[in-house]
Amino acid sequence: MTARGRKNAQGQVRPRKRSVRIGGHDTSVSLEGAFWDALGEIARARRVSLNATIAAVDRERLGNLSSALRLFVLESLRRRGG
Repeated sequence: MTARGRKNAQGQVRPRKRSVRIGGHDTSVSLEGAFWDALGEIARARRVSLNATIAAVDRERLGNLSSALRLFVLESLRRRGG
């Protein structure tokens, strides 16, 4: 793997923290880059904002938000056969 390829791979697995607004409150969420990318793709496919997608997951979650978002991405990919 090239140095550039390693850097890109590290960016996909290293957690990144983002601030989001849910129900009028600011909070931060840590997810690996690959999950942020997938969440963005899901939101675009549904024609809703990333915050709206995260808020919908937040309303239905049982555990912590980061885990719920990872499971949401996994389930979304399974449903579309990806």
